[in-house]
Amino acid sequence: MSLHGKRKEIYKYEAPWTVYAMNWSVRPDKRFRLALGSFVEEYNNKVQIVGLEEESSEFVCRNTFDHPYPTTKIMWIPDTKGVYPDLLATSGDYLRIWRVSDTETRLECLLNNNKNSDFCAPLTSFDWNEVDPNLLGTSSIDTTCTIWGLETGQVLGRVNLVSGHVKTQLIAHDKEVVILDVRVPCTPVARLNNHRACVNGIAWAPHSSCHICTAADDHQALIWDIQQMPRAIEDPILAYTAEGEINNVQWASTQPDWIAICYNNCLEILRV
Repeated sequence: MSLHGKRKEIYKYEAPWTVYAMNWSVRPDKRFRLALGSFVEEYNNKVQIVGLEEESSEFVCRNTFDHPYPTTKIMWIPDTKGVYPDLLATSGDYLRIWRVSDTETRLECLLNNNKNSDFCAPLTSFDWNEVDPNLLGTSSIDTTCTIWGLETGQVLGRVNLVSGHVKTQLIAHDKEVVILDVRVPCTPVARLNNHRACVNGIAWAPHSSCHICTAADDHQALIWDIQQMPRAIEDPILAYTAEGEINNVQWASTQPDWIAICYNNCLEILRV
């Protein structure tokens, strides 16, 4: 089947372990490619790179490599023009940058800001600067945020988010999604209440400021139209029921017709 042929409405890929972290590739020559991270409660974990096999119209594993501990987040370099090396970042105990080729994936660098201590503060998340891919920002369980320069592997800035005796906790443990206007963060502009269990992931539509997808332990992936805010939003405009509790959701930034969800050991790609 050609790249421009008719595609399925749903693709499914089964990994050999529980899938937690995932991310779409944005390179123009690698559009139907994702990276998946395992969730195994031990030191030895895995990352897989999967892609669409055009002949069989199925997602297949292109590459698997070892990763210490589960990945809390995976992200491809935000390179929509394909001018940078094909890099993949993962967070866990440290921030790791991997160089991906058709035959192998090798560690490019390990970024560690605790070099003077035996203690490792795990990273809860990170993000890659879309304007300048040389910059990445990490957040840690020790309440610090760090900005890294990829070319030098050096810390460019660090902020401790807890100072003095004032601590603020944001705890995501609810089945409700709250949308805030950051200019007036004290008052929610919308509440999305249709999930019947804890929400595990949200993804804004890359092509629309009025659409958002939420995924939860109730097996549901829901797409909402929020353009009527601040009027109450009663129901989603689309709903999909998976075969298990959905751990994560990713809306393809360069292919807005496709959403990826993961549950148990399964990755599903949904046309919306």
